[in-house]
Amino acid sequence: MAILLLIGGVFAFTQVKTWKVSKDYSVEFSAKGVNGIFKTFSATINFDEAKLAASKFVMTIDVNSINTGNGLQNKHALGAEWFNAEKYPNIKFTSSSFEKTEKGYSVKGKLQVKDVTKDVTIPFTFTKSGSKGKFVSSFTIERSDYNVGKPGGDVGNNIKLNVTIPVTK
Repeated sequence: MAILLLIGGVFAFTQVKTWKVSKDYSVEFSAKGVNGIFKTFSATINFDEAKLAASKFVMTIDVNSINTGNGLQNKHALGAEWFNAEKYPNIKFTSSSFEKTEKGYSVKGKLQVKDVTKDVTIPFTFTKSGSKGKFVSSFTIERSDYNVGKPGGDVGNNIKLNVTIPVTK
């Protein structure tokens, strides 16, 4: 019986808040020669500022939801040379650890784009008000690290991502 109480106590201590992503999220990207959004995004967000070690993010972007404002450019981005959306329909991030920083937080984890998975650290802020909150992040990745497009050309290698995720409990 004592073991069950201990296990229950540990679970209660490490359990973190689960946040539900609101519909008005935003995943924007920009680089020399292109900018746009991904319209479809989903996430499992378990986050508590007081329990960072037990927090977890798993986020998925539907590559087919890309919108650059140019139909031909969208079609090209989905093709084999760029995202190869038929074979790799999702971009996925899975966290491994969180840290409090001077400007907010950072999350380390694995970012998978196409068949390439790399360790990344993403800075973010989190604000909450009652049962609502908002995660905001701005960071840059190099598309060549993930074999997205050929080097050079009209599109810059550094892709800036601006992500805003409103959440509710």
